[in-house]
Amino acid sequence: MTIERVCIIGAGSSGIAAAKILHERGIPFDCFEKGSGIGGNWRYMNDNGMSSAYKSLHINSSKGQMAYSDFPMPEDYPQYANHSQVLQYFESYVDHFGFRDKITFKTEVARVAPVGDGTYDVTIKNVNGERTQRYGAVIVANGHHWYPNMPKFPGEFTGKTMHTHDYKTPVGMDDKNILVVGVGNSACDIACETSRVANQTYLSTRRSAYVLPKYILGRTLDSYLTPLFFALPLPLRRLYGQILLYLARGLQSAYGFPNPTHKFLSEHPTISSELLNFVGYGRVKIKPNIKELAGDRVRFEDGTELPIDIIIYGTGYKIAFPFFDKDFINPEDNEFPLYKRVVHPEHPNLYFIGLLQPIGAIMPLAEWQSKWIAEVIAKNVSLPSTAQMLRHIDKERRLIQKQYVNSKRHTMQVDFCPYINEIKKEIKKGRRYNNSKFNIPFGKRKALQNSKLINPEFSRMSEI
Repeated sequence: MTIERVCIIGAGSSGIAAAKILHERGIPFDCFEKGSGIGGNWRYMNDNGMSSAYKSLHINSSKGQMAYSDFPMPEDYPQYANHSQVLQYFESYVDHFGFRDKITFKTEVARVAPVGDGTYDVTIKNVNGERTQRYGAVIVANGHHWYPNMPKFPGEFTGKTMHTHDYKTPVGMDDKNILVVGVGNSACDIACETSRVANQTYLSTRRSAYVLPKYILGRTLDSYLTPLFFALPLPLRRLYGQILLYLARGLQSAYGFPNPTHKFLSEHPTISSELLNFVGYGRVKIKPNIKELAGDRVRFEDGTELPIDIIIYGTGYKIAFPFFDKDFINPEDNEFPLYKRVVHPEHPNLYFIGLLQPIGAIMPLAEWQSKWIAEVIAKNVSLPSTAQMLRHIDKERRLIQKQYVNSKRHTMQVDFCPYINEIKKEIKKGRRYNNSKFNIPFGKRKALQNSKLINPEFSRMSEI
C-alpha cells in the first residue's frame, strides 16, 4: 500500500497543473491518464474518447490569459491558438518541468472508494490487468466537457442526430439542411462552419445570448477582464460591457440575431467573431426552441416547421465521475457543491481541480487551485470546519442564483480575477489558522515538515 502518495485522475490541462505543483513541492504522487497522451480535451481525436475538440477549434481566451503563470505561450503563437498549438504548449510544459515519467498512460481509474480514515482505495485498469492501491489524497481532474447532455423532445426524428462532442468536421454535410441546437461557443462555431457547405444551417435557441467578439477596439476580449472591471458593482459592469459591445459591432439585432430577454452578464457569454456576420448573410438562420420532432421535419415553438437532415445538439455536458459509486458521489442536475469549487466538505482529502466555469481561461485557475491544495496536503495550510465550508457553499449558491439565469450551465460559475484572489486569501487564512492551531510561530514549521507527504525544502510558497 502507498498511503503516503497522492492520486491524480486525468492528465488534461488541469491534471498536469496539479502534477507540476506536487512535483515541484516534493509531494509523491501518481497521475493516471486513460489515453496515450496528455492534453485531455485539447488532444484532437484523443484515444481516451473524451475530447470534444473539432478540427477547426481555436481557443476563446487569448494566449496571455490562458498560459500558466511561469510558462508563457511561445511568442510566435497567434493570440487565439488552435488546438494543436495548445497541445504542443502542454507537451512543452510537462517536459520543461520534468514530470512526464510520473504520468501513467493508457490506464483507466475504474473505482475510487473511501476507506473511512481519510484515505482512498483506487482501482486502476490497463493492459497489465487490474490492481488497487491506497492513497492519502485523491485529486480529480477528469474534466467536465466529455459527457454530452442530450435533450429530449416529443416525437421522433428520422435523420442523423449527434452532439457537438462528436462533431469533428463538416464532411458529409454538403447541401444538407442542418439544425444546430444551442448558442454556446461550440454550437456557434459549428453553425458557422457547417453553413459554408450546407444548403442551409439553422440555429435554435430558447432565450438567445449576448454574442461577444474576440476583439473589441483592437484589443482581445479578455484584456478587458481586469481586477478593476471585477471590482465594479455588477450594474456598472453590465453598463460598461454593453457600451464596449455597441462600439465594437452595434446592436446585434441589426444583424438579425435576437436580443436576449435576460440581462447582460446574467448568463455565460457566447464568444464568436463570425456568427453575427453569418446571420447577416443569411447562411445561419435563427429559430426558437424545438416543439416537436416529426420524422424528417422539425416543428418549432413559433409554429413553423422545417425539413431537416441533420440535428447537432450543442446542449452542454453533465458532470460525471464514473469511478465513484453512486451511493458515494452522484451529481444530479449538475449540482455538485464544493468549497471554493475544490474541496468536498464531507469527504476529507478529496479534491477537484478545474471543475468550474469562468469568464476567462480555466488553466490559471487550476494552477492556483493546485497551489492551495498542495499546501493543504503538506499540512502547511488548514481548511475551515465542515460547518464553515457548508455555510460558504450555501452563500455562493445564493449569489449565483441572484446574478445568473436559472440553468444547469451556471452551477459552476466563477469570476476570473475575484476567484484567484479568493484562493490566495484562502492560502493566507489557512496558514494563520494553522500556525495558531499548533501554537507555532509563523515560519517555524519543523513539526509540520515531518509530514510524510512533503520534503521540507519544498515547504515554502515564495510566489504567494
